[in-house]
Amino acid sequence: MLHHITQREKLIVMLAVMSGMFLVALDQTIIATALGAIVTQFNSFSSIGFIVTSYLLTSTISVPLAGKLSDMYGRRPILLGGVAIFTIGSLLSGGAQSIEWLIAARALQGIGGGMIMANAFTIIGDLFAPRERGKWQGFIGAVFGISSVIGPLLGGWLTDGQHIFGATTDWRWTFFINVPVGIVAYLIISRYCPDISHASKHKPDYKGAALITVSLASLILAVDNTEVIFKNLIDGGTSLGFIKGTLAAVALVSAALFIAVERRAKQPILPLRFFSNRTYTQMMIVTLLFGAAFLGAILYLTQFNQQVFGASPSEAGMMLLPMMAGMMTASIGIGQIVSRTGYYKRFIVLGFALATLSVLGLVTLQSDSPYWHEAVLMVFVGLGLGMGMPIMNLAVQNEFEQKDLGAATSSVQLFRGLGSTIGTALMSSVLTTGIVASMGAPATIPYLQELKQSPAAAKMFGEGEVTADTMLRINTQQQTIADGAFSAIDTLPLPAALKDKQKAQFKSQQDDYSKKIVNAFTDSLHHIFMISSLLMLLALIVVAFVKERPLRTHTSMPVGE
Repeated sequence: MLHHITQREKLIVMLAVMSGMFLVALDQTIIATALGAIVTQFNSFSSIGFIVTSYLLTSTISVPLAGKLSDMYGRRPILLGGVAIFTIGSLLSGGAQSIEWLIAARALQGIGGGMIMANAFTIIGDLFAPRERGKWQGFIGAVFGISSVIGPLLGGWLTDGQHIFGATTDWRWTFFINVPVGIVAYLIISRYCPDISHASKHKPDYKGAALITVSLASLILAVDNTEVIFKNLIDGGTSLGFIKGTLAAVALVSAALFIAVERRAKQPILPLRFFSNRTYTQMMIVTLLFGAAFLGAILYLTQFNQQVFGASPSEAGMMLLPMMAGMMTASIGIGQIVSRTGYYKRFIVLGFALATLSVLGLVTLQSDSPYWHEAVLMVFVGLGLGMGMPIMNLAVQNEFEQKDLGAATSSVQLFRGLGSTIGTALMSSVLTTGIVASMGAPATIPYLQELKQSPAAAKMFGEGEVTADTMLRINTQQQTIADGAFSAIDTLPLPAALKDKQKAQFKSQQDDYSKKIVNAFTDSLHHIFMISSLLMLLALIVVAFVKERPLRTHTSMPVGE
């Protein structure tokens, strides 16, 4: 344990850890605003999925491995390694000279990000007894809330081109900005964070590590950007369903083999005895459901702000401030209360109940709803999520000895990440299916067919067939499209009156398209909100059956536990 170091040193370590967490959390949101500029520069629209999936793949895989390694070799070297790898990956991403270079650098970033995520929450357990951890978990939760707002704002600001120290920023700066923060975090952690490890004899579980890697990789590839990643196979005649089915089968077989190996391993990656603990098993189910529901409340609200209010990516992030304010207030406040009282279940139940009702209330949003309507609902969504999110780690950590803290805590991050991955794929499918059903086949939409013939607008379609994402992207670029169309009309050798008539016809056609796509998007979004609220309700039901153990004021388990 690190309880022997001074309170000042603990504070410094926590600030360094939170700066590392901020890097990882920020990267998940800041990259979204830079994707358009990246694929435009490299002229590789078909690779946009790889940029996101490469990071997600390696970060998800590295979380359970890093958690177990930290139990064996100590938090400090694993955390330092994670910060160093993430910082180097950020530097290489910013300096990428090709799309392949960027994808590889993003994968390296993911390894470091997973190592940081696995240990940031765990190190709280090394520094503080369970009863003291609540307030710090609350601060970590606030870091996530802050990054969700700052990410789109900062990413959009840097990508738009600013003048800093005589240099003009672009999308590369969304990666370069991680480098100085990473260096400072590394220096502070190396200086102030003592090293402890729990296992005197190390027997790494290589077979388990290989199998969980194959299982997680297959699962992620089966649900995230499958059609983009395996485009060559699909173009060659292999059906998307067959590819997804094969990947799912590989994931299941690898998971079954992983379980068999873990039963015999001396130091398993994920000890199966954890699941004999009822609270742990219930909290893993809750975390999985929460991970899926959480993105339904945040990811698609950002799109709603862009599509309905015409907000830019940075403005859409700013419009989430009411939710983040509620989340940060509840996260920090409840964390303090839990530390004082030693009880956590009532706050998770209350938070999930409030989040369930608030997310369901988002169904009342319409394409003509005023922003204040959304803002009020977001405050309550944020309060509910902020009450429940940080405390889940506490419930799990309270069930285990210090020697198992890394593996137990990292499994919370693993299940949350898997929930988010699967949930995003499910909700994305619901959204796109609903939009296509409402809009009809793109080939039947005259406005889109006209744009495809326009040299100025054709590049917005990217490569391949027109999808729901393409139609939504076109809607956010309507002003740019109109400016290009009007400029083209002005060059025609026609009377001014006829030019004005063509412009009016184009604008009318554009307005009709915008109205139809926004209504289709809003209707589909209602289904997503209902799914999110249902997932949150299921999580609430599971939490209700958790047998709460008051948070301990010491690190050792009571005799007989």
